[in-house]
Amino acid sequence: MIQFPLRWLYPIVTATLVLVLAACAAQPAPKQISGGTGPAMVAAANPHAVRAGIKILQEGGSAVDAAVAVQTVLGLVEPQSSGLGGGAFMLVYDATTGKLRVFDGRETAPSGASSDMFLDDDGKPLGYVDAVNSGYAVGVPGAMAMLGMAQEKYGKLDWAGLFNPAIELAENGFEVSPRLAFLLENYGHRLALDNNAGAGNYFFLPNGSPLPEGFLLKNPAYAQSLRQLSENPRALLEGELAHKIVAAVSIGSRPGSLSLQDLKNYQPRERDPVCRPYRKVQVCSAPPPSSGGHAINSILGILSHFTFSEDGANDPANWHLFIEAQRLAYADRDKFIADDSFVDVPLEGLLDAKYLAERAKLISPEMAMKHAKAGNPDGMAFGRDNTQEPEGTTHFSIVDKWGNAVSMTTTVESLFGNKRFVGGFLLNNQLTDFARNPVDEHGVELANAPAPGKRPRSSMSPTIVLNEHKKPVLITGSPGGNSIIAYTAKTLVGVLDWDLTPQQAVALPNVIARGDITRIGSLNLDPALIPALENMGHVIKPTAGENSGLHVIQILPDGSLLGGADPRREGQALQVNPEP
Repeated sequence: MIQFPLRWLYPIVTATLVLVLAACAAQPAPKQISGGTGPAMVAAANPHAVRAGIKILQEGGSAVDAAVAVQTVLGLVEPQSSGLGGGAFMLVYDATTGKLRVFDGRETAPSGASSDMFLDDDGKPLGYVDAVNSGYAVGVPGAMAMLGMAQEKYGKLDWAGLFNPAIELAENGFEVSPRLAFLLENYGHRLALDNNAGAGNYFFLPNGSPLPEGFLLKNPAYAQSLRQLSENPRALLEGELAHKIVAAVSIGSRPGSLSLQDLKNYQPRERDPVCRPYRKVQVCSAPPPSSGGHAINSILGILSHFTFSEDGANDPANWHLFIEAQRLAYADRDKFIADDSFVDVPLEGLLDAKYLAERAKLISPEMAMKHAKAGNPDGMAFGRDNTQEPEGTTHFSIVDKWGNAVSMTTTVESLFGNKRFVGGFLLNNQLTDFARNPVDEHGVELANAPAPGKRPRSSMSPTIVLNEHKKPVLITGSPGGNSIIAYTAKTLVGVLDWDLTPQQAVALPNVIARGDITRIGSLNLDPALIPALENMGHVIKPTAGENSGLHVIQILPDGSLLGGADPRREGQALQVNPEP
């Protein structure tokens, strides 16, 4: 488990955030949100990215326009988490039509991929570093092509101009943040980041030391890549950058099979969201290969059969219910969710109201289950999953002055991705989100086994909640590997059930219940919670890390906005005031 120091868990920007949130709460109700006079907000994991998004919104850009600027700046200043070489899922609310759309920019496996590509010569799964850093791990990057598709439909500004904030920052330089410096110091050598010549020269000083906090870092190669993307959203999939990506993947002790044709063939997808009712609202997230739409709605669908006490987060019995619902949802998610272009995913059965009611009956209000097992809604016969998903990724939420909203989760997968460095950015290791062993201990094939052209299962859960009038009231999401589901669900329960503000919900301790052991983060943890849960039969593993990166926006009934930025990272939630 990656551990993070307390010295930067409470960045100075949090003080700024408190003032911003107070200002948000004090904003008057906008008279005509649909006419473009409402407040706007960006919540993201780095102040540079937030400012870039705000700049685009102030120039008259839409939430999707701002997302392009935020993504390209995050890839520069937070390269350990996301970037041009990765993938994403984005949920968009269009205030004009009242419709929600999902844009799937998940990476795909090359045509040369095979089900056993992460097994060694003895038929055993490769070790973590060997698998992540191998050429096999690199999938076709889809985030930028996806943004190009979405911006063509929902953008208001010229595509090329959206790259200016990131280009200027790359050329003029930015100070290495405390979090980036910490990760380089503690994991740069351990993860063999310096074994790649390009990454080594960029992230380390000539004497081999990692870049220190405050170092002014410039990246002209990144600026040049952005210029190519500003002319063509598919620049990573065609032309000079495509050739560089293929060349980088084809070297090393375990070269990958990624080809120019694989890149050329890639297409992002526009899809319907997965929406289900919860209490008086509709909760919407991404469909497979994302597990967000299923798992989030499974947790909530199970919880809908229970009533929380009025003590909310202060009552261990409420956390008990939240844990048990998670355990059941994760068990189903792990077994059944995969790329539905390759696997018959029983999504309707898993989210059927009667099925979830039966799952809820497995929960005792007083005592934890000994084991949480997957159900079997439609007679499916997949094996027991063995996929490992390290913590990584980033998430941002945006609302523009027209009332459009974006919830986007984006990633290069693990810390610093595949470590291969091309055009000033890191490539992804997304294909290790497949099960490394394609069968379980009984030889039964897994739903999430690798295959050519297949997209690996994701935990990314960009989420938008709609009220009874089909208007957005909450935009949320998080990074964190398979813990993303638990982190995101925490904010939904915190705001919708426990009447917390987004910032209060984000700051709750992280409670992750995948399997028989529940992990609980130390931040803001009531010391009485763990013994109380243990008395109910829970097996608890306290942790210091649990590094979520939740970024949330709530739209209040009068149209004003409240934001929340995770104190475990370096982010902000900043507002653009309504036009006079």
